[in-house]
Amino acid sequence: MNIEVPDIVYWIWGITLAAAILVIVPLALYLLQQTLNAARMIERYLAEMLTAGVGIAGYTAAIPALDNTISVATTILGVAGNINSHAEAIEGVFVARTGGNGVE
Repeated sequence: MNIEVPDIVYWIWGITLAAAILVIVPLALYLLQQTLNAARMIERYLAEMLTAGVGIAGYTAAIPALDNTISVATTILGVAGNINSHAEAIEGVFVARTGGNGVE
């Protein structure tokens, strides 16, 4: 069973094949290259973000120590207030005993 194929079929097949080889394949390669370049740029940006994030984490690591410093400073302030009130009481006793002139 031999089917005779018209010549136009071969021409259409040849033109389609040529279009695929000359247009579609280079276009696909170009788009893949663009996608690869974009992925590499994203990778670079992520590496920069990682470096910045590590730096920020290093700087913010001291925040708990600052919180501890604030609580210690609050305690020191309370003790200083107590020392001041005791010093005033001592001064009052001293003034009462010496009459304020520093001689007993």
